[in-house]
Amino acid sequence: MDVWAAIEQRRSIRSFTSADVSESVVERILEAGIRAPSAGNRQPWHFYVVRNRSVRLALQQAAYGQSFVGEAPVVIVVCVHPERSALRYGERGRELYCLQDTAAAVENMLLAVTALGLGACWVGAFSEDAAARALSLPGGLRPVALVPVGEPAQSPGGAPRRPVAEVTSVVN
Repeated sequence: MDVWAAIEQRRSIRSFTSADVSESVVERILEAGIRAPSAGNRQPWHFYVVRNRSVRLALQQAAYGQSFVGEAPVVIVVCVHPERSALRYGERGRELYCLQDTAAAVENMLLAVTALGLGACWVGAFSEDAAARALSLPGGLRPVALVPVGEPAQSPGGAPRRPVAEVTSVVN
């Protein structure tokens, strides 16, 4: 799929069929994530691929009961190791750059999911502590996004977007 088509077709999918997502497809999604840019090439991300139902349900609870998180056959938990960025950029790396880097990785993964004919949703509304407990995360890793992935059980329309002219200022 052309990148422009993937950008235009990407939607937040919150309803999935029970169809599994193959390991090779998940690998392609992760490859898209690691190809994202990162400040100083620090690559501060770490991905947890969760297929285990009980862990997915614990993540659902961490996500304030958003049921689609537990219903997806795969949840990719995007974590950040802030100190990887801080080693080079200090506090700004720890507080900002590492989060920008993981955001870029998530968007790459969402576009890959779309291009592969699957659906996903970027979930940021969750308890970091509860998600960390569900995964028994080691110290130093912070969960920053949950990405449930699966075959869409819905085809939502596009959400309205503000026009480019409304959100842009040109400085000459």
